[in-house]
Amino acid sequence: MIILFGYVSAVCIISSFVPYFVTLFKGATKPERTSWFLWALLGGISFFSQLSKGATHSLWLPGIQALGDFLVFILAIKYGIGGWKKRDKVSLVIAMLSLVVWYVTGQSAVALFAAIIIDANGVVLTMIKSYELPSTEPISSWTLTGLSGFFAIFAVGQIDWILLAFPVYTFVANVGIVLSIIFGKRNSNLRSI
Repeated sequence: MIILFGYVSAVCIISSFVPYFVTLFKGATKPERTSWFLWALLGGISFFSQLSKGATHSLWLPGIQALGDFLVFILAIKYGIGGWKKRDKVSLVIAMLSLVVWYVTGQSAVALFAAIIIDANGVVLTMIKSYELPSTEPISSWTLTGLSGFFAIFAVGQIDWILLAFPVYTFVANVGIVLSIIFGKRNSNLRSI
C-alpha cells in the first residue's frame, strides 16, 4: 500500500506541471521568479536530504518537483514577474541565512528544515502574488501539488518526523496558495461590483 501512495503522489506531482506549463505558454500564468528560483534550488536539497535519511517511496515528490521547478524557473526568467521587490530580497536573505545554518551544522535534518524555511519564503511570495493577481496562477496545479504532498505523507509508511516534514509541508503550503487564489478572485470580484 505504501508503494501505491508513492505512485499516486508521483502522478499528482507530474500532473500538476501540465496545466502550469500549458497556461504559461498561453500567457495566462506568470510565475513569481524568486519563488521558482528558491524552489528549484531547494528541491534538490530536499531530495538528497531525504534520500540520505532513508526515504524511498516518498522520494517521488521532491525528485519530480525539483526537476519541474527548475524548468519553470528557466521559463520564468522570460515569462515571469517579480524578482527584485523588497519582499523578494528579504526572502533571498532569509534563504541565505538558512543555508548558512545548514552549512555550519552539517546535519541533513537541519538541511531539510532549512530547505523548508527557504521554500516557505517562496510560498509566501507566491501567495501574495496569487492574492493580488489570482488569474496568473492555475489553481489546478497547486491543488495537484497539495494532493501529491498528501499522498506522500502516507508513502512514508512510518511516524518519522524527518521523513514526514517535507510531504506535510508541501500539503499545507499548497493549501495556502490555493486559498490565496480563491480569496484573491473573491476580492477582485468584490472590487468589480
